[in-house]
Amino acid sequence: MRTTLTLDDDVARLLARERRTSGKGLKEAVNAALRRGLAAPAAPRERPYRMRPRDLGPCRLPSLDCVAEVLAVAEGEDHR
Repeated sequence: MRTTLTLDDDVARLLARERRTSGKGLKEAVNAALRRGLAAPAAPRERPYRMRPRDLGPCRLPSLDCVAEVLAVAEGEDHR
């Protein structure tokens, strides 16, 4: 099959490097790269992270609005 292919600059550089190291012609290098890419298994999709909710029971503090009161209960009144 004969076709025109436009390569991005970075792909063209990688292909030129491959041709230099392997000694292959353009057609051979492109076909080999396409075969490798098409034969490679698709990357598995990352599953979304899921959390299961847990009931922590009722809040032990009357209100979380006052930070000083929360610290007093959590650390004790004598802690300062």
